[in-house]
Amino acid sequence: MPRLYQGFLLGGVVALSLASGLLVGGRQVRAADHLDPPARTDPAVDLTPDKAADITDVYAWHTDTSLIIALNFAGPQATNLPGAYDRDVLYTINISNDANPTTSEFPIEIRFGQDGTSTGVQIKGAPGTTGPIVGPVETDLQKDGVLAHAGLLDDPFFFDLQGFRATKSTGKLSFDNTRNFFAGQNLTSVVLQIPRAAVENGTNPIRIWATSARFGGQL
Repeated sequence: MPRLYQGFLLGGVVALSLASGLLVGGRQVRAADHLDPPARTDPAVDLTPDKAADITDVYAWHTDTSLIIALNFAGPQATNLPGAYDRDVLYTINISNDANPTTSEFPIEIRFGQDGTSTGVQIKGAPGTTGPIVGPVETDLQKDGVLAHAGLLDDPFFFDLQGFRATKSTGKLSFDNTRNFFAGQNLTSVVLQIPRAAVENGTNPIRIWATSARFGGQL
């Protein structure tokens, strides 16, 4: 069985109400973010962290015509390191557009591979597409009106990790809102731009979450 990790938009299932144009929070769920679960992905806890399978964040927003989703993983890391393109990890972006928030009407599967010395990405199941989106990383790809890009990006998350750890160990709030542990660090990302018409279902909210699964079990 592959080991599963799960990342949710803003730490919970988020309903993106496309009909009204509002972003509203959904119910609380258990979820992972940077270096979670620590026993598998935090180098301070695990000497062989599974960096590639570590989902850091899932972001989503929309315009009048498009839904944009960014799946981020394998961060934070120094800017002199390459992207994490592990062929043994399957990433799935799930989109639910019916009355049941736990069903995925559009499971979008993402995998990486190599053709000789070139690294490529395959994206299957993007709403509105008639087949997989395939091409090299660090390249803008397009198929049937869906745009995709996989590659290194600056980590957009802002958080005082030092303050968090100090607070956890001492019980005294030690956060500094000018201190960003993730500043100047990268992560690997897959960004999709999908026509809203391909995912909308009347007035139903759109719910988005992501999982990663490592084939072959733990490292």
